[in-house]
Amino acid sequence: MPEGDTVWQTAKRLHTALAGEMLTVSDFRVPRYATVDLTGRTVLDVTPRGKHLLTRIEGGLTVHTHLGMEGSWKVFADQERWTGGPAHQIRVVLAAADARPGRTAVGYRLPVLDLLRTTDEHRAVGHLGPDLLGPDWAPDRALANLLADPARPLGEALLDQRNLAGIGNVYKSELCFLLRVTPWLPVGALPTVHAAQLPVLAKKLLEANRDRPIRSTTGRRGQDLFVYGRAKRPCLRCGTPIRAADQGDGSRERPTYWCPNCQAGPDPSATAARRAPRTARGPRSQDRPSTPPRTTN
Repeated sequence: MPEGDTVWQTAKRLHTALAGEMLTVSDFRVPRYATVDLTGRTVLDVTPRGKHLLTRIEGGLTVHTHLGMEGSWKVFADQERWTGGPAHQIRVVLAAADARPGRTAVGYRLPVLDLLRTTDEHRAVGHLGPDLLGPDWAPDRALANLLADPARPLGEALLDQRNLAGIGNVYKSELCFLLRVTPWLPVGALPTVHAAQLPVLAKKLLEANRDRPIRSTTGRRGQDLFVYGRAKRPCLRCGTPIRAADQGDGSRERPTYWCPNCQAGPDPSATAARRAPRTARGPRSQDRPSTPPRTTN
């Protein structure tokens, strides 16, 4: 599931492959940009912003993408077979074939693909709160954002990218477990000591995982996560079966996991809790920006 650490890794791969190179292939496979041609322009950099990717191109242009739940960017060497999915799922291809060695970046199943002026990037990401892995990280501001709506459930507040950028369903569940509270606890009811720990712990988790191929919050080999994706399995701390439910208004899939023994606070009804949500595929693998009042979450 793409969260801030996954997006950071993706940006690093794209930057390594394309930055400083002239594009020799520019293929946008969406109707809106079907006639766009960026060949001959140099890629300046690829920058992550929360769960968003900003690929800056010579001439003051930015390719803005978001991975959503299923999207990905894959980088292939010359003559390497593309393996990110069927051809009809490709949304954009950017290649620097003159690089040594040549590299081709292929965007699959991208729910967000925009081409905008670099000076207008704020229209896509200006609504985001402090980025947990970015130079703008400000823990005090992030905490103040979270506490601004004290009645809001903690899990929902963590997913709101306007509060702080980079947390998704996995880190939401894991953070709440580490803080020993349920994701349905109102933010204002979070004990003061836990509130002070929250932004520090969130950053620590994402930083620890941004260079790892498999996300881990436990530090235990073979037991990578405390609660996420572990419905009905024993809690690693107390042995109580982990429970699962969707959180939110149902408009989006928000799989949420918690230990009913280790975590204090309210939880959903027993009926909702028995509906174990579909988990994301793979060890890693959300936020399309809504009109600013962040992918959204």
